[in-house]
Amino acid sequence: MRYAYVNGRFCRHGDAAIHIEDRGFQFADAVYEVWSVRNSQLMDADGHFSRLSRSLGELRIPEPRTRPALERVICELLRRNRLRNGLVYLQISRGQARRDHAFPKTPITPTIVLTCKRLDFVAADARAEAGIAVITVPDQRWARCDIKTVNLLPNVLAKQAAQEAGAVEAWQVDAAGFITEGSSTNAWIVTKAGKLLTRQADHGILHGITRARILECAQKLGLEVEERAFTPQEAREAREAFLTSATSFVTPVVSIDNHVIANGQPGSLASALREAYLAEA
Repeated sequence: MRYAYVNGRFCRHGDAAIHIEDRGFQFADAVYEVWSVRNSQLMDADGHFSRLSRSLGELRIPEPRTRPALERVICELLRRNRLRNGLVYLQISRGQARRDHAFPKTPITPTIVLTCKRLDFVAADARAEAGIAVITVPDQRWARCDIKTVNLLPNVLAKQAAQEAGAVEAWQVDAAGFITEGSSTNAWIVTKAGKLLTRQADHGILHGITRARILECAQKLGLEVEERAFTPQEAREAREAFLTSATSFVTPVVSIDNHVIANGQPGSLASALREAYLAEA
């Protein structure tokens, strides 16, 4: 039996519910966070909790729980679901109020929801060993992608386009012709000169916690790194390409828009970074 946590109580996953006038449901007035879980431990916990606080602050949603209180709830959720390896999903909305676009004039209590599920890390390792395909699509998202909100419809459409094209991910391209990030991942390439490129952490991308950790790993490995935007053409001509996220870790990309990258095999730098990241997890 699966369990969820909603507004202070644990319940069966199938019985979990929020009010129909919750602002997260009606306006996407909510943020979320995702942790991978390995051996019952949250991966990159500090980074994810810090980003959660920042996202809430940017939307002016009060924090409904302290970090220690959230950690206790997560620990109990994992115990009840007998989950040692997988992910934890947290969503916090502004709360329930009569439908009106503006913030409620009277303070309301934020809605908090937690769920978890198992992940097949063996399958993820197999994808990393084989490499994956991505496509490019126009970036149709709002101007504050650095806030981890639940406003994900453009991401959903991008991911669906990737699946229909036989790819795993879609890299989004902004109006200036530069890749921002994937629908649920950060994008990276390695130039022919061996330089590691990923877009700068501006408002155009989510400031990935795994992305930040990979930058640290790259520094420890003595790799040359530049944080700047790059074009789809640069990506297609790269020596390597890969993506990062809390659940995919580091996954090599072997084709972009049906164009084979280098020799069509996962690159050595991507593989080294994945190994280094997991060794420290």
